[in-house]
Amino acid sequence: MMLSPGQLGGKLYRGEVSVNFVGRQRLWYTISGFILVISIVALLVRGLSFSVDFKGGAIFTFPSSSTTLSQVQTAVEDGGVSGAIVQQVRGQASGWQVQTKALTGAQTIKLEKALSSELGVNSNDITVTTVGPSWGSQISGKALEALIAFMIVIVIYLSIAFEWKMAVSAFIALLHDLVIATGIYALAGFQVSPATVIGLLTILGYSLYDTVVVFDKVRENTAGLLSGARSTYSQAANLALNQTLVRSINTSLIALLPVLAILVVATSLLGANNELEELALVLFVGMLSGTYSSIFIATPVLADLKEREPQYQALAKRVAVRASGGRAARRAAAKAPSGPGAPSPEEGLSPAQLAEGVQDDVDYAQDEAAPPTDELTTTAPRTAGTSASRSPARPGPRQQPRRSGGSPARHRPAGKKKRR
Repeated sequence: MMLSPGQLGGKLYRGEVSVNFVGRQRLWYTISGFILVISIVALLVRGLSFSVDFKGGAIFTFPSSSTTLSQVQTAVEDGGVSGAIVQQVRGQASGWQVQTKALTGAQTIKLEKALSSELGVNSNDITVTTVGPSWGSQISGKALEALIAFMIVIVIYLSIAFEWKMAVSAFIALLHDLVIATGIYALAGFQVSPATVIGLLTILGYSLYDTVVVFDKVRENTAGLLSGARSTYSQAANLALNQTLVRSINTSLIALLPVLAILVVATSLLGANNELEELALVLFVGMLSGTYSSIFIATPVLADLKEREPQYQALAKRVAVRASGGRAARRAAAKAPSGPGAPSPEEGLSPAQLAEGVQDDVDYAQDEAAPPTDELTTTAPRTAGTSASRSPARPGPRQQPRRSGGSPARHRPAGKKKRR
């Protein structure tokens, strides 16, 4: 029977159903490592395709619905410009856009005349936008400064709000998302523009939002964990991941659907490499990567860092001893056949397991103890009409009623003297 998302979320939250995310961290690390290697190789080999805003150049835009791509490319080459990027622009007025490197005034006039004469376009309809190389370098520097400042502020905040190991784990997840997003841009040849940088900062914030939600639940589950021996840090962190899993998936899907709609509309109606498409594209790629990293990277890395601490290593040993030689093992030994030749229930158990078994008995006795001492146990008076078949009261230790006077002297029946 298929479970609804609500029922599945409830079972995950209560621990009735669990996915071992933290225990399979090697699998997630292998998958992420493979993707990261591909992204880094793509960045080194292909590199990023920066827009005119970053590297400087000129953009020629003109309307023409009857011109073909080969005609525009021929006209650009006849104008003395090589290596230009020619794209068709869709929308209310169909036309073409030609991106070139930085041109001098004479080169700009020559290319404009070639486009006008060979394509039959009025020179007044040709729009020329020029961006100098210095402006592009300033934009690149400001974008890099904003990214570094963003990383520093996030690490400081997480170190104060949580702890430095959580900050390190979140920082690793951010680098993971950043490298994958830029690698996809290098592989696909997408153009990097200022809109791309804005979207990249946005998706890094989204990834952190999801990671912080999971870390807050991890902190809640691990509070007071060292005082017992019921679960390790990794187990508590994995439970936190399962408890927030449905929420993370729902949030990501709700955020991705409108971004996907914007991406499809921008690509189909406005053509390739428009600002709306560039913004939606980086948001879509980054949200997918951010959701993956918050579940499969950030929390497993945090668990690995915490399990290296001596106190959590000792906790893991206590949990392992309890799991192997605790109450369940001793009960199974008690069910073994008894007799002159039968082994003793404690035979084969180590001293640490025996000590853990004693502690289990104490914990079990405390859990199954009678009501608190301040509760009164009363017995109904027997009368002649009382049925003899009434079930007897639950046996337990006799408890004294609470004295309200605060006097240490006990009340004794009259006529009896205190024995010395």
